[in-house]
Amino acid sequence: MSYQALYRVWRPKSFSDVVGQTHITRTLQNAIVQQKFSHAYLFSGPRGTGKTSAAKIFAKTVNCEHAPVKEPCNECAACLGIQDGSISDVIEIDAASNNGVEQIRDIRDKVKYAPSAVAYKVYIIDEVHMLSMGAFNALLKTLEEPPKHVIFILATTEPHKIPLTIISRCQRFDFKRITPSSIVERMQTIIEAEGIKATQEALEAVALSAEGGMRDALSLLDQAVSYSEDEVSLEDVLAVTGSVSQEKLTLVTEAMYRQDIQQALRYVDDLIQEGKDPGRFVFDLIYYLRDLLLYQSAPDLENILERALLTDSFKQLAGEINADWIQEAIRQLNECQQEIKWTNSPKVFIEIAVLNISDQQKASTNQSSEAVDKLTRKLAQLEKEIQEVKKNGVAVQQADTSSPSQPRPQPRATKNSYKIPFERIRQVLAEASKAELKNVQSQWANFMNMLKKQSAPAHATIQNSKPRAASNQALVVAFKYEIHCSLALDHKQAIESLLAEVIGKSLTVIPIPEANWQELREEYVSKQKQQETEEQGEASQEEDPLVAEARKLAGDDLLEIHD
Repeated sequence: MSYQALYRVWRPKSFSDVVGQTHITRTLQNAIVQQKFSHAYLFSGPRGTGKTSAAKIFAKTVNCEHAPVKEPCNECAACLGIQDGSISDVIEIDAASNNGVEQIRDIRDKVKYAPSAVAYKVYIIDEVHMLSMGAFNALLKTLEEPPKHVIFILATTEPHKIPLTIISRCQRFDFKRITPSSIVERMQTIIEAEGIKATQEALEAVALSAEGGMRDALSLLDQAVSYSEDEVSLEDVLAVTGSVSQEKLTLVTEAMYRQDIQQALRYVDDLIQEGKDPGRFVFDLIYYLRDLLLYQSAPDLENILERALLTDSFKQLAGEINADWIQEAIRQLNECQQEIKWTNSPKVFIEIAVLNISDQQKASTNQSSEAVDKLTRKLAQLEKEIQEVKKNGVAVQQADTSSPSQPRPQPRATKNSYKIPFERIRQVLAEASKAELKNVQSQWANFMNMLKKQSAPAHATIQNSKPRAASNQALVVAFKYEIHCSLALDHKQAIESLLAEVIGKSLTVIPIPEANWQELREEYVSKQKQQETEEQGEASQEEDPLVAEARKLAGDDLLEIHD
């Protein structure tokens, strides 16, 4: 079999071929040229980002016959021998299959021997986090003080699993995910050299699916080339990767946002029928919505987009869609993503998520519309009441001027105004306690936050209110204006139901305007004081006659009373 996969043929052979890791390759090159390279390195980062390739290039560069140089010549015996693996002084070890103490002890025993063919012995240990704790301990001393002719390069995708004692003895380099633009640029170079035809959209789709790994990108490109006929198209790449085109993601998002549930479900069904991976579809949709949200917040930072391309349809949708809706949609899809991992019917959960997202937009729209309509009606009602009060006020003034001896009539409430249940509130005051009130006040902020999420109109009516008195069965709530008391009654059931859930017991909410509450409270306090005075008077009246007589004769200053 003469054919070799693209990622093997185009594996980097010099530092300039390592894509997207300039911050690492430049540091290593300068260290080699200045002869200040370390005895141990740790290369960490996602798969396919060039860790083992950079390690092998480093081994070639320090052992190149023209050293010190910034790049290996790839022509001398040392470079060619290390490249084809014929020089035994550069040892590549897979820690996943050689993770025992014995293998590390074997390395420790052999490091003391000088290299046979090149200047430096280089040990490249791939997936080093797979070593056992015993193996790490065996490596520790050697890693700390190796012979001058030995260099260790440890590579891993999971650096958090490596003991800190190992990490502290290495120079650490973190390889980052390669940007889609850098991957596309590299693939264009490769397809030109290989004589492969591919559209720009196809290369961009491959780069997005690779998720920052150059090796994954070349593997996918290889698959797409085998699948296609004369030219690799976007449809070929989508068929190979199971991804969904941005155009389809845009259509699904638009349908959900506009509450076109029938069309949204039809799009989902078509995608599943085409053989698209349900999990991949949800994954792509989450990242597409994420890119929409970030583009809305920072349109100038195009490089932060991970899945989306800045097409006209994307920009238009970003200008129309609501940010709160996007966040809720992402939450719904994230829950869907977790659920489809454990089911044999992923399509059902995707359809439920689509319904919930669409209904959420519809409910939000309806709720806002209902709230506006209700407030409009209340405003018209309030204006009517004001006009009636003005008319009644003028009539009273005229009556006073014509007959000054006639008593002034008390203002009467209009038929639509709130009737304050004074007697009921007085009863609550008689049964009220500070403990009950403190219990409600401690949970009031939490109750208001939950009410805002559950019913925005109800929250709006009770927003500027304060709990003033509480008994075991009722709660007196003071409002700034009388109209708010009337509005609160419209949502009384929702308010009392949620309040019972928050504080753990049912309370009847009794609204009262703040001004009336202050009057009622002063009246109650006054009666309490009067009652206390009367009780003290009664106590003095019941005083012993002998003591009373002594008080008259001697006075209070000289009187001492003993039982």
